[in-house]
Parts: sequence; structure tokens; C-alpha cells
Amino acid sequence: MAPKGSSSSSSPAPEPRRLDALRRAHEAPAGGPTPRVEDYVEVIYELIQEKGYARIVDISGHLSVSPPTATKMIQRLSETGLVLYERYRGIVLTEEGTRLAKEVRARHGTIVQFLKALGVDEGTAHRDTEGIEHHLDPATLDRMAAFVAFAESHPEWLKPFHEALRGRRGPLP
Repeated sequence: MAPKGSSSSSSPAPEPRRLDALRRAHEAPAGGPTPRVEDYVEVIYELIQEKGYARIVDISGHLSVSPPTATKMIQRLSETGLVLYERYRGIVLTEEGTRLAKEVRARHGTIVQFLKALGVDEGTAHRDTEGIEHHLDPATLDRMAAFVAFAESHPEWLKPFHEALRGRRGPLP
């Protein structure tokens, strides 16, 4: 039997730097909101925009959590000054909560536009964005926004790429 970590094992050991990157990707940002906090604030904002109010039952339904779980998080958001919450009443974003929600919404829009520029359909772009929007470095997001702006102002630039994609599934040769 080969020693642990030897090259003759069936699968190579992960690179230590890759493990560090995975660990960092799942850590809460220093001093910033966690991805879950951002999700809650984003859902509250969208509910208020759509319905005029946000209730625990609506929030829990959109985030696929139980109402007691949503209540605990809303209480935390209230303690941190992102929402105003009174039991059995609607939830209101504070000025800080609204600022964060708009920031998350703008980031979401940039990523969706970037994916659509690459030829990803709208529904898939939104689903994929939900999976990656909390894990991008601001510099990466800035580059995505610059790419989108360039692509929108130079549509002929992307035309050959989109033509190459027509009728294809998977990577280009």
C-alpha cells in the first residue's frame, strides 16, 4: 500500500493553497455582512419593492427556512441596525439596511449582465448569480462591470463569440 499522500494513490492530494482558498471562501468577511445576512436583506428589499411590506412567512418561504429560523435572523438584523422589527408586524429596512440591499442588488445585476453577455440565458444567469454573488472580490466585480459596459458599447465585438455559441452546448473547441 502506498504511503499517505504519495503519488501512487488513486486521486492526488489537494494542493494546500487550494484548501486555504476554500477555507477563506467560507469565512465571513472581516467586519462585513455574511452572505446569509445579505440574502435576508436582499429578500426583504425585494418583498417591499414588490408587495409594499415584508413578513416573516414571506421571507422564510423565499429563503427556504422555517419561520422560527427567519425570526431569529430578523432579530439579529434588528440588533445590528439593518431592520426595524416588532413582533407580529412587518419588517422595515433601516437606512443602513436599504443601503446594503441596494449594494447587493447592484452586484447581482452586474453579475447577471456579465453572464448574459457570455450567452447565458436569463434564468440560468440569475440562478448562477445566487451561487457566486457573495464570493467575488470587489476588484473582480469591477472588472465584470467594465466588461459589461464595454460589451454593451461595442456589440460587434461579441458578435463572433455569440455566433460561435449558436447551436452549441458545452465549451468551444
